[in-house]
Amino acid sequence: MEWTLADTAAIVRSPDASDDKYSRGVVGMRTGSDAYPGAAVLGVEAAWRAGAGMVRYVGPRRAEELVLQRRPETVLGTGRVQAWVVGSGMDAATRTPEDTEALRRILAADEPVVVDAGALDLAEPGAHAWVVTPHAGEHARLRARLGLPETGEADDERAASALETASVLGAVVVLKGAVTIVAEPGGWATAISIAPPWLATAGAGDVLAGAIGAVVAGTPTADPAVLARRAAAGVWLHAQAASVAAGALPPRGGPITALEVASCLPHAVAQVVGSVPRAE
Repeated sequence: MEWTLADTAAIVRSPDASDDKYSRGVVGMRTGSDAYPGAAVLGVEAAWRAGAGMVRYVGPRRAEELVLQRRPETVLGTGRVQAWVVGSGMDAATRTPEDTEALRRILAADEPVVVDAGALDLAEPGAHAWVVTPHAGEHARLRARLGLPETGEADDERAASALETASVLGAVVVLKGAVTIVAEPGGWATAISIAPPWLATAGAGDVLAGAIGAVVAGTPTADPAVLARRAAAGVWLHAQAASVAAGALPPRGGPITALEVASCLPHAVAQVVGSVPRAE
């Protein structure tokens, strides 16, 4: 089943006069590292651009400096959040014990968590309000840790393996690729295939994690069936933003960067909310 603009419009809403920064969603981000501080910048940028009411960032000093240079409205340090994004730009092999313990606390808390890249090694089976976002290699390593077999690369095989991983892990799986699969433990899955090939670029996954975090924070839930649809909406916005960025280079599109994708997220959001008839 292909996820559509109409599906996304049922999730992403336009704020009204009753909203404030908290009701629009606060995203907490523990991302980036000394080796990859740019991942923090990309994820934070995406969360803001996808509609978060506030973004809190926790990470190394260099990443903090770069985040504030790019997005000075970002709040440093912990506090009230509706969803977390963790792991982007981190490396499990070089994480400090303090970072690992902080990640474990976030993963054990009540708020939904987008688990990316360098935090995927901490994902263990259970009933979790998590959205794990592996690419093919990370998914293979995750499945090996869960005792699951290797799978093929055809789209139907990828969908089946994502559903199996989601069921065993007890969390939503976003299996990234040219066709991205979103699967939840209850057996529901959808696919997003509108992204242009130009989206295969460094940092795109960091942007995706931030976009999903913003959508999840806007209407947080621990229900995996609902959480999966929030994740699918974030994936669709990310893919559409890439299409907007590449489409600005006629006649057939052209190279784009991850930061350009993040910068085009407002266009994707505007397309979605503009597709809904206004109440008279």
